[in-house]
Amino acid sequence: MKNEFVLAFNEVLEEKQLPKDVIIEALEAAMVSAYRRAVNASNAQDVKAIIDPDSGKVSIYAEKEVVEAVQDARTEVSLKDARQVVADADIGSMVVVESTPRDFGRVAAQTARQVIQQRIREAERESQMSHYSKQLGEIVNGVVQAIGPQGVTLGLDMKAEGVMPRNQMIPGERFRVHDRVRALLLEVKHTPRGPQIILSRAHRNFLRRLLENEVPEIYHGLVEIRSISREPGQRSKVAVAALQPGVDPVGACVGIRGVRIQAIVRELNDEKIDVIEWNADPSAYIAKALSPARVNGVYLNEHAKGAKTATVVVPEDQLSLAIGRDGQNARLAAKLTSWRIDIKSLPEAASDASTSCKMSPNTHS
Repeated sequence: MKNEFVLAFNEVLEEKQLPKDVIIEALEAAMVSAYRRAVNASNAQDVKAIIDPDSGKVSIYAEKEVVEAVQDARTEVSLKDARQVVADADIGSMVVVESTPRDFGRVAAQTARQVIQQRIREAERESQMSHYSKQLGEIVNGVVQAIGPQGVTLGLDMKAEGVMPRNQMIPGERFRVHDRVRALLLEVKHTPRGPQIILSRAHRNFLRRLLENEVPEIYHGLVEIRSISREPGQRSKVAVAALQPGVDPVGACVGIRGVRIQAIVRELNDEKIDVIEWNADPSAYIAKALSPARVNGVYLNEHAKGAKTATVVVPEDQLSLAIGRDGQNARLAAKLTSWRIDIKSLPEAASDASTSCKMSPNTHS
């Protein structure tokens, strides 16, 4: 007849959806703890528990010293009983014998419940840690559980929770409880209370993963993302290159009538996305990076101290467009290309060149 212990075992097996061997191991450890408490056994004594999950029988085995006359049944066993287990047992030797107390079943189930739940929680956390460590840098789906001044808490698969701090949210984005949200799994930290999962929608790799999901040519390796610069919720620039001849990398990302890029724009709270073609020639790359502005010329100074510097000359009517609101277009282009970019209008560049010529020493005699 199945006892209370087996019912408890089946209950946690169904509820926690953990591997059977993990549950058995947790329960056997709990039974050893319960036995030690029940008979006040020393922690130094070797004690094992074996559970038959079908019948519900719990057997406790303890290491005991073989003696002529037993004075403490917790640690000693008679020679006669010892030889039923180990035929050549002798006085003074140590043998492992069954030591299950008579009324152990019900007492053990009640005593062990707390330990069982603790072990189950630990196993659950380890499973969560293992599962989410493998998903680091990937997009996960969650449901908003709580919104606070520090950020948003999302319920994830495997009963885990993820936190999206305010600085990892897209500015201006508003969530409500029960909203379904996609985010990048940015970090997984091991804590005593289980894995701490940090999520982000502001990181540039969130945009990278969205592009991989939305653009089959990127996923299948026909198009490569070479660089991303992003100011979340406002504007991003993405440089892409074709890895096979005949593939239009920008067209693949934008999609027919912009359908692919628009899906990503909507996901990012209407963030503007400029997709440009990467170029091995820095001058051509920098000129593209400043789009939508038209560029007259790019002059490189690779020997400048510190960052590589490029002077970009644009028509006067393109200057504000090239620089962008609060310098955003120029700033994103600089991050994208890893060049320091100095933008000048055509008249300004001509004036600088003229001044430079006048200031240079006269070489004619």
